[in-house]
Amino acid sequence: MVTTLAATLFAALGLKTAPANQAAQPLPVIFVAGHGWGHGIGLAQYGAYGYALHGWSYDKIVPHYYPGTTLGTAPLRKVRVLLSSGSKRVLISSRSPFVVRDGAGKKHKLPAGTQVLGPGLKLRLGAKKQAKALPPPLLFSPGSDPLAYGGRSYRGSLRVKKSGSALQVVNLVGLESYLQGVVTSEMPDRWPAEALAAQAVVARTYALAHLHKGDFDLYPDTRSQVYGGIAAESPSATEAVSETAGEVVLYKGDLADTYFSSSSGGKTANVQDVWPTSKPEPYLVSVPDPYDTLSPYHNWGPLKFGAAVLGRRLHTPGPIVDFHANVASSGRVRTLTLVGTKGEKTLSGGVVRAALGLRSTWFRLGLLNLSKPKAAVVYGSSATLAGIARGVTRVSLEAQAYGGSWKRNARLIPKKGAVAPVVKPKVSTYYRLESGGFRSGSVYLAVAPFVKLTPGSDGVSASGLARPALPGATVQVQRLGANGWATVAQTKIGSDGTYQATVQLSPGSYRARVVAGRGFAVGLSKTVTVVAP
Repeated sequence: MVTTLAATLFAALGLKTAPANQAAQPLPVIFVAGHGWGHGIGLAQYGAYGYALHGWSYDKIVPHYYPGTTLGTAPLRKVRVLLSSGSKRVLISSRSPFVVRDGAGKKHKLPAGTQVLGPGLKLRLGAKKQAKALPPPLLFSPGSDPLAYGGRSYRGSLRVKKSGSALQVVNLVGLESYLQGVVTSEMPDRWPAEALAAQAVVARTYALAHLHKGDFDLYPDTRSQVYGGIAAESPSATEAVSETAGEVVLYKGDLADTYFSSSSGGKTANVQDVWPTSKPEPYLVSVPDPYDTLSPYHNWGPLKFGAAVLGRRLHTPGPIVDFHANVASSGRVRTLTLVGTKGEKTLSGGVVRAALGLRSTWFRLGLLNLSKPKAAVVYGSSATLAGIARGVTRVSLEAQAYGGSWKRNARLIPKKGAVAPVVKPKVSTYYRLESGGFRSGSVYLAVAPFVKLTPGSDGVSASGLARPALPGATVQVQRLGANGWATVAQTKIGSDGTYQATVQLSPGSYRARVVAGRGFAVGLSKTVTVVAP
């Protein structure tokens, strides 16, 4: 019967099939918004920028982000920065003569220009045309001009050695010279001097506290910190490094883990908020960061995701229909439990961030979904819609009545992530939830006219009424027989909403059926029974 009624309704509305979003329960619309860029632990660069603008010196900025630490000195040293580990062909050049020392300790003078090396480590020495293989490793030292590799010039020397079937290139450089190529790779050189000085101290400490074990110390990218060589240097960075020469951050006399990131979102993170298995550190705790408002990433989003697409990205069991977040006091998401159509899955905030390409783990999910009504509502009656509005504080119910446009119907306040608006439509209507410009899929609530049937006392007539009046609509008087309901009389509704029909009322069950169209579902009266006199 449901299929028959639906088919009749769609025909009456001039539709060939049901609306597409009525074929199945709509999936939620999910959106993500957040704060800050990076892990948020330790110094926040935009916050340090703001403190410097407000007159703070670097020796006050740094301890703010690492409470309980002090500034001390560390012995100057050289560091080994890995520039490449998988090159088949290496070009080392200089604008002036330079020197290479081979693995046997022998030095060879090289003319200005470019030396091309393959896995055999062969070089053209002096005026010889034939390249000669030298015992590894090869250490290239500059003359009056710096050495260049990969289109960039570097201070210090360059070491080349075999790495499997390829070549490894390492820059051996003084720590302070290294920092000159780091500071403005990590922070704009136009920022105040005290912010750059704070960055220099933090970068120096981070480098010494995170030396790689093996044949190099540091990576030239975010695996350690970004190092751009001479091209990344600037007078302001050089001054910041010089001003803070040798200074590092200490906690109880040892080097601190001076993690830093671009933007905290207004509050830094406790290390265990982001990396739950990390050892707790008294100086890697959440602190206020009021000047992060200067960051263009202080607030970001919202970003919209479809439930099915999000489910595939996060490998949940089926499209996502709900979620539950475990959020730290700093706002960072520790874990996110995603409810799919076929089960649940719990992920860390870091995994979700990486999978979705989010700027930080300080994010919130919003989810809007409105369940499809189970049945039509009779004109004059109300219905309660069921919806989820998780991660939002305010949400609106929007409605589009048959033949009309979308309008706000009511403001809702979610309770434990759920909404249950009561509606009393006068005609079949689409409904959807809206929050912050995002909208759920729409659901269709059909309205059937109220129909009443009264058998005549004369046994040959029936009367009744419809609400709304629906003048001119067809009324079918039907009798239940062995093969189902059969129409035994037909008439039209009058201007006042009443109708009269001539029908031979033999004993049995009768009902009135109204096919109104005009945004109404099929209306049925209650079944009435006629008995023999």
